[in-house]
Amino acid sequence: MKPNVKIMVEGALAAAMTVALSYVKLWEMPQGGSITLEAIPLLVFSLRRGVRPGIGAGAIAGLLQLLLGGYIVHPVQAVLDYPLAFAVLGLAGTFRKPPWVGTVLGSLARFACHVASGAVFFGSYAPEGTNVWAYSLAYNGSYMLPNLVLAVVVVSILWPRLSRVSQPGPG
Repeated sequence: MKPNVKIMVEGALAAAMTVALSYVKLWEMPQGGSITLEAIPLLVFSLRRGVRPGIGAGAIAGLLQLLLGGYIVHPVQAVLDYPLAFAVLGLAGTFRKPPWVGTVLGSLARFACHVASGAVFFGSYAPEGTNVWAYSLAYNGSYMLPNLVLAVVVVSILWPRLSRVSQPGPG
């Protein structure tokens, strides 16, 4: 299969924009995690080009985030919180119409990666007697739910405008 340079360039730009937007924090949590617009370029790219290119661009964005200052306590945690968490945003390409469905799917998949990482590797932060899974759900939900809402709103605003510009195929 011949690689489509246009899709590769668009994916590289989405990954780069994701990394750049990760530095613009609307709110930052004390033990990691923040409310940003970082997921939006990957979500839009995945909706435009499909799951496979979206997963690839997301994995690259996650690796870049990791290399540019990721917090690592264990190799599996590093994979869960960075390349995998951003790669699963590519699942947004599964449901393109309506685009908010794909946006929610990709965002929830990312949330699941962070919850698993939090429960397994950061459970020691949970107050004594608190279930680590419940703590991880609450902690990660406190910033991932606003991220999901922001993504749905912004993608819903952008999508009709992008659809008029061009109608790319699945890749």
